Order: sequence, then C-alpha cells, then structure tokens
Amino acid sequence: MPDLLLELRSEEIPARMQRKAAGDLKKLLTDGLVDAGLIYEAAREYWTPRRLTLDIRGLTARSKDISEEIKGPSTKAPEPAVQGFLRKAGLASIAEAHVHSDPKKGDFYVAHISRPGRPAEQIIAELVPGIIRNFPWPKSMRWGPASAKPGSLRWVRPLQSILCTFGPETEEPVVVDFEIDGIRSGNVTYGHRFHAPGTITVRRFDDYVAKLEAAKVVLDADRRKEIILADARNLAFASGLDLVEDEGLLEEVSGLVEWPVVLMGEFEQDFLAIPAEVIRLTIRANQKCFVTTRQISPLEGEMSPQATEGVASREAPASPVRDRESRQVVPTPSGLPAISPSRGEISQSPLSNRFILTANIEAKDGGKEIAHGNGKVVRARLSDALYFWKTDQGDLPDLDQLQASAQKFGLDLKKPLDQRMARLDHLNVTFHAKLGTQGERVERIARLAEELAPIVAQSISPLEGEMAGRPEGVASREAPASSVQNRKPRQDVPTPSVAFGDISPSRGEITALARRAAVLAKADLTTEVVGEFPELQGAMGRKYALLQGEHPSVAAAIEEHYKPQGPSDRVPTDPVSVAVALADKLDTLVGFWAIDEKPTGSKDPYALRRAALGVVRILVENEVRLEIAMQFIRSGRHLMAQLLQKEAGKAEARLAPMRAMEELSGKGLLSQLTSLSERASQLMFSDADVPPQDWEIDRARDLLAFFHDRLKVYLRDQGARHDLIDAVLAAGSRPISPLEGEMSAKPTEGGAVPPASRREAPPSALPGISPSRGEIGQNDDLLQIVRRVEALGSFLDTEDGKNLLAGTKRAANIVAAEEKKGTAIASSVEPALFREDAEKTLFAAVNQAERQAGEAIQNEDFSAAMLALSVLREPVDSFFEKVLVNDEDQAVRANRLALLARIRAATDRVADFSKIAG
Repeated sequence: MPDLLLELRSEEIPARMQRKAAGDLKKLLTDGLVDAGLIYEAAREYWTPRRLTLDIRGLTARSKDISEEIKGPSTKAPEPAVQGFLRKAGLASIAEAHVHSDPKKGDFYVAHISRPGRPAEQIIAELVPGIIRNFPWPKSMRWGPASAKPGSLRWVRPLQSILCTFGPETEEPVVVDFEIDGIRSGNVTYGHRFHAPGTITVRRFDDYVAKLEAAKVVLDADRRKEIILADARNLAFASGLDLVEDEGLLEEVSGLVEWPVVLMGEFEQDFLAIPAEVIRLTIRANQKCFVTTRQISPLEGEMSPQATEGVASREAPASPVRDRESRQVVPTPSGLPAISPSRGEISQSPLSNRFILTANIEAKDGGKEIAHGNGKVVRARLSDALYFWKTDQGDLPDLDQLQASAQKFGLDLKKPLDQRMARLDHLNVTFHAKLGTQGERVERIARLAEELAPIVAQSISPLEGEMAGRPEGVASREAPASSVQNRKPRQDVPTPSVAFGDISPSRGEITALARRAAVLAKADLTTEVVGEFPELQGAMGRKYALLQGEHPSVAAAIEEHYKPQGPSDRVPTDPVSVAVALADKLDTLVGFWAIDEKPTGSKDPYALRRAALGVVRILVENEVRLEIAMQFIRSGRHLMAQLLQKEAGKAEARLAPMRAMEELSGKGLLSQLTSLSERASQLMFSDADVPPQDWEIDRARDLLAFFHDRLKVYLRDQGARHDLIDAVLAAGSRPISPLEGEMSAKPTEGGAVPPASRREAPPSALPGISPSRGEIGQNDDLLQIVRRVEALGSFLDTEDGKNLLAGTKRAANIVAAEEKKGTAIASSVEPALFREDAEKTLFAAVNQAERQAGEAIQNEDFSAAMLALSVLREPVDSFFEKVLVNDEDQAVRANRLALLARIRAATDRVADFSKIAG
C-alpha cells in the first residue's frame, strides 16, 4: 500500500513548541484522512528546529464508493420541511427524491445518494492547505509582501518549503501537488543550514532520512537526545567529572540543534563561592548548558572512576561527532539523579567550574571558539549572580523606615533576612486584593504555626512530646509504615537537614521555633537572587537563614514549607517544617474559601487542589493527628480579625480630623462602631470562649468535603479501593470531642500533652471553643480515616469479613426497605418478644460486639473493632436461616427489625457497609 511523506520546513521553531506541533500535525492530518474515507496502518511524527515531518504508512490509494439513503419527511409535509430535506441531501429539487411507502406512516421522501470514491492524492491536496492555514500555533506571524493582504498565511516562523510525496514502495512515488500563498509542494528539501544548505531530492521516507543524515540533520528528536546525553556523559567522565543530568534541559537543547556537537566550557573557580543552585540556574536559563560535579574519590565512599563504553581511559575522548551510530548512552559512575534546584541540594558532590554546551555545527577548530564564547557569556552572568548573592547579605539602605515592621514581627534589623522581611511588610506587597498583603498573611501563618506546633510535635516526637536529640542529617524517626494496602513505594528522598537538640514542646520552644520560621518564611521574596530566579524561593531563604545563625530547623522550614509541590515531591518531616507548611497551606485554603474563590471544573488558578493534597500527605505520611475542621475555623478567625482591624484603622483615620476640630464626640455612634471593630478583632485573636457561628460551621463543612475529595484521590493512588473509602467517609460516626460534643480540657500552660501511648486525640488548638452548636468535625481526622480504610480492607480480605459483609448488607437492606415503606420499627430491642433461639443468640452477640468494638474504637484500634464485629457472622447467618423477619405479629416484626437495625448501627461505627461492593 502507498506511503505518504509530508515535510513543512520553516525558519527555526521555538523548542518548547516543536513536540506538540508535530503531534498536532499528525492528529489533524490522520483525522482528516479517516473522515474522508481513507485508512492507514501507522503514522509517526518527527521534528527538528527547522521542520515538521509526518510519515504515514499503508495509506489506501482511494476512498470507497459511498451509497446511502437519507430519509425525508412525509409527502404531505409543509414546504419548509421539504426544503430542509433538500438542503440536507444536496438535491436540487424534490423530483430527484424517491417516494417510499410505509403501512403505518404512509408515503415519505427518500434521497438515494451515491458518492464515488476519490484518489488519495486529491484528498491530500485538498486537506493539507487547510491544515496549514488553520494550524493551532500558540503564537504565529506573517511575513513578506503578502503579509499586508487580508487572510495571508500565518506560521510560527516563515514557512519556506513543503515536501509531499505519495506512492507504494514498488513504484516511483508522485508529488502531491498543491500551493499555498506561493509555496508549491514538491519533492525537494534542504539539509543543515551551514554544512549542507543545498537542495535534496527525495522519493520516500527511507531515503529522506538517509539523505538528511548525510546532510548533517538528525531527524529523530529522541535520537538527538541520546547523542547529546551520551556525548555529555563521556566528555564529563573523561575530565574526571560527573554530568548533572536535567531531562527538561535535555528536551529543550535537542530542539535547538539539528546536528548536535557537545563541547565543554569553563569559568573561573572564584565563582564557585556562589550557591550551587544559583550557578546551575544561571547557566541553564541563560546559556542552556549542563553543569558538572567533581567525582568523589573511593576514599570518600564513591566508586572509583571506571572506563565506560566508548571511553578507554581518563584521556580526552575521540571526536564527539564520529561514529554516531555505535555510540551508546553511558551511565554516570556515581549514578547522580536529576536534582530539582528547589530542594536546596544540587548534588552531594561539589560543582566543578566546567559546563557542557551543545553546538549545532562541527567547527574547524574543534569548537574552541564556541566554548570560549559561551564561557565569556557565562562569566558575565555569574558576575551578576555573585553581585546578587553578596548584596542579599548586606544591609538595606532604608533601615530607618523598617522599624515599625521590625517591632510588629519581633525582627532583628542587624540580620539581613530580618531586614528583608521587614521590607516585605513595609512595602505592603499585595498577596490578594481581598486577602491583604504578604505581611498580613505572614502574621496569620505565624499565629497558626504557633498553635499547630505542639500538636505536630506530639504526633511526630518519639517520647511524650519530647524531641529526641539527633545529629544533623538524621531524621527524627523512621518513615511510617504503610497505612494503606498495596501502597506504592515512596521515593528515596534525602532526610531533612535538622539538628533539633533536646527540645520539649512543654517549654514552648517548638512553638517559638515555628513562629520564627513562619515569620521568615517569605522574607527571601525580596532578595535579589529570588527576584532573578523565582524558582529558588525557599531554597535561598534557607541559605540566608543559616548564614545569619538561625536554628537549623528554622532554616529547613523556610525551604520546606512550600512542600510538597506535587504528588512525587517529598513531604517535610521536621516538626517545625510540618507546622509551618500546614499553616501556610491552611491559610491559603481558608482565605480563598472565605472570598468564594474555589476551584471550578478544570480551573484552579490558585492551585488549591495541590495545597489540599499537600495537607493530606503531610498529615498522613507523618501520622499527625489533627482535628482539621477546627483549624479551618481558627484560621478563618485570624483572617476576619485582620480585616476588622484594618477597617477600624481606616475608620479611625477618617474620624481623626473631625476629632481634632472637636466636631465629633469620642462617645458618638461612629466612634463606638470603630471601638466595636477593634474589640471584635481582639476577640477573634484571643482564646475567648466563643462558640463557632453557623456561617463558620457551613464554611468548615464545605472545605472539609473538598479535603475528603483530595483524600480519595490520594488513597486511590496508593491502591485503596474507592468503595472502602466511600464507606468509611459515609459512616461519619466519630464524635468530635469526648463528652457530648464538648471539647476536651484545654492543654496545660505551655502545651503539655498526655503520653503518646494513650493514643488520645491532640488538643484542638481552638481553646475555649465549643462545637456543641453543630457537628463540625465529623471525619475531620484524616489519619484516622486512612487507618479505618486499612482495617476495613484487611478484614474484608478474610472469609469472616466477606460473610459478615453479605449478612450485614442483607440486614441493612431489609431495614432500609421497611423504613422506606414506613413500617414500624421498635425504638429498642425487647428480649421478651423473642420467639426463636436464633434471635436470643444474635441479640447477645450484638451486645458483645457493640461493647468490644466500642472499646476498640475508643482506643482507635480499628483492626480489633473489625475482629469484634466478626463474631456476628454465624449468629447473623443462623438468624436469616431460622427466623422470618416479617412476622404476622406487628410487635414481633418491629422488634426483629430493631435487632437488624442494631447490626447496621454496630457496623456503621467503622464503615457504612451498604457502600461496599460485593
């Protein structure tokens, strides 16, 4: 069958657009061919900086003849209906239609349409010009004299030639002839812009690829990537270095060259004083080059350099452009992964002063001038970076204007990072028009982090809330065991760089560290380095914090409070980092919920889904117990207090001139309103006994439902069954406090907490607030939900679990059906009405299961709770075998239904079994 070859050659296409453009070309053309009645066996797209190419194999030479009948209206139909039928069928008059009869419907019109098949060349010639004219480029341009005319051709860069051939392998292919804006299709293309700019006549795809290769053009982008990566690894290894791989940069560089030639440049050693992240981003962003690291010797724990395929020794390798066909990708000796600069660690090995660049030509001097020229540009860029780095460590010129901000946050203006935080607040940098400034947001985050820190420390610290001392680089505890069956293995991630010492949350030290970290968390936004490289926010704050002597946990939290930034990113594990990360994300979510800026459909401009998923992962993977609905209310009150305070300040400013002129009494109505706003603000910032209001409860419930959706996504990704998740969430039976909806006693001063062995829920961090006005916090302990899902899944995998599920669902279905009918069900079970031994046995078993399961649930041992319920299996089976529920005696029937309702209620304490499949 014939093959189709299409090439659209232009000036250089931006690298970021090439892959998608080639895919769009493939989809548009193949869809058009299929719609026209042609079929094909395979299609593959290719791209280089100067061309988009499509190879379609096994395309039919002609579309099929089409015969169809189009049914029309009745012969008695009004004229408008008849005319519509004619337009649809493409008939000139009703005389061209046929009349068919139906015994029931009578006579009606039918159009018999016959369309002969068309040659594929004709279809292609009609299809391709339309695709080119309407191609979906993100940005396009017009060029030349024709650009002044309306409707002139637009392309991403000036289109120069079109190659289009069609034909079988056994015959000479033909040129599919068409023209668009003076560019006529042909069988001619061109090679490399400098090495082989002459014309190349092409027959079909195989000789097209071979001739381009001979003309210094590697058509396959993936092969260009392999060449660049292999040559870069070999060149680095030959110089005693390791390549720091970067998949995103490799993809971009492969789209900048048609004939990749890998070279090595260098810069002065003095620039290595700049942080590695800054060097890497400077070289990557400005010169599209890879950085290298020095190989670690065997004495330092790394394997010694070994010759890899293609590299015989530590001597300089052969020319990197020779023997391209046999070159293999050589793994780096140290196996360094691609490291995200946001982690703050470019590599365990120090950077070298050499970098890898990719040229598009084979220079006569071996690339010396190219490398030298790139080195000059890199040195200039690094000089700027060094200036930024040193400037950020110096004093700001306007310190005298920052005193008020420094006093508000307790900042030390002798420290550079404190100065930057004071400036951030002083400049009133807007976070969101309705949510205030960055300084106001930092104030809210700091308050919330203070409240969360003791709760987090209680969950994470090993002994009764005490932080165990550990050397820097050693995590506080082992990673938690999998809490969901078949959980995917977590990525190996570096342990947090912290050195906590002997810190007790009861002494308030963790609270102080959390507040300090939250206050400095956004300070690096005003630094010069982050202004140049926004992706380094957090990472640079950590470095500046360590330079000014901050506690390692504070420094770590400044960087890690942004994490996790995606499903594959690691979560913070240091208690201070966890507290600040939770505070930051909860403030964001509560704030945008307060102004009704929620995600809708596929739109989530403020990444609120990612923030909620981050909270879920932090709580679950660190095994932190938190009544999250109460935190919604607390965070919302922080925001409301600020808004009231701001409005009171504005009102006071307007009243001040009138007071000065004695035109306004201090006891007037306006003055009283201002005073009330100030008192309300103070009340919301305080720990006063203010019950949650209805609007607070409604907002907390809505946001909690959003978190449940994110938790479902997380657990499904970990392998949990969706029906088990729904069953646990539907149960919603956990009381939010120990005694009749009231909060447990407040923690002692300083945050003292009960022993971890008692497995009690942590303090709510909402002192004095009673949720008795509404059940705010049902299913708001996300970690508990995960444990219940795990216990339920394990139990249902057993034979007892499967049988109990069947019996329980049968009982629940009977009760639900009778409730729907309005059948009377007794309010309690009366043993005196039992007539069968099976009833008595089941009643005793239910009493025992309820008691034992209740005790297990109180201890949060959900596996034990499920085990306690498993004793119901045999009594339930026996009951349904020997007892007729719908007895003729209404009292007996109501009593038996009440017994079944007790079974449903007992199992509902763990999960709603009616939601479980099977």
